[in-house]
Amino acid sequence: MASLCLSLHQTLKPLAAPTTRATPLSFPTSLRPTSRRPSTLTTRASYTPTPATERVISIASYALPFFNSLQYGRFLFAQYPKLALLVEPIFPILNLYRSVPGASFVAFFGLYLGVVRNTSFSRYVRFNAMQAVTLDVLLAVPVLLTRILDPGHGGGFGVKAMMWGHTGVFVFSFMCFVYGVVSCLVGKTPYIPLVADAAGRQL
Repeated sequence: MASLCLSLHQTLKPLAAPTTRATPLSFPTSLRPTSRRPSTLTTRASYTPTPATERVISIASYALPFFNSLQYGRFLFAQYPKLALLVEPIFPILNLYRSVPGASFVAFFGLYLGVVRNTSFSRYVRFNAMQAVTLDVLLAVPVLLTRILDPGHGGGFGVKAMMWGHTGVFVFSFMCFVYGVVSCLVGKTPYIPLVADAAGRQL
């Protein structure tokens, strides 16, 4: 009887759980994860600021078409005298510029031959100078059209059309001047509509 009870006890006893311990996974050296962060020097894009001398030369280049465009603003200044106060501080420089015979032609060819075609300057300076030269050439077109069409003989409508056209040319030139100067001050390249493509093809 005792042997029967002992046999039943051994039969009902739960099986012991295996004692094998799981071994941690090991990765090859090339596949092991790393916590190294990328260097900030490689993630940041390299940025070289535009030198101050190049900015000054570029800003001075845009003064040429702006000075030559002031003649188109006479109707606007006559109608709104307060607007003339915006350009009044540069009147001494403008008077000196106009007092020199042929100053416009000298400045034009000096800018084109001395800066645009001078490869010692960077492309930034040459591109801005070429934009100024191209804009100055475009400013001569309204004068030629006025002399050819002679809107003064067309009566009141012809005169008004000439006034509107000259005012529009001056406003466009003034906006280009401000845009070019501000962009060069911060070291960026201005892209003037109708001018940038033509200037880029000449470099």
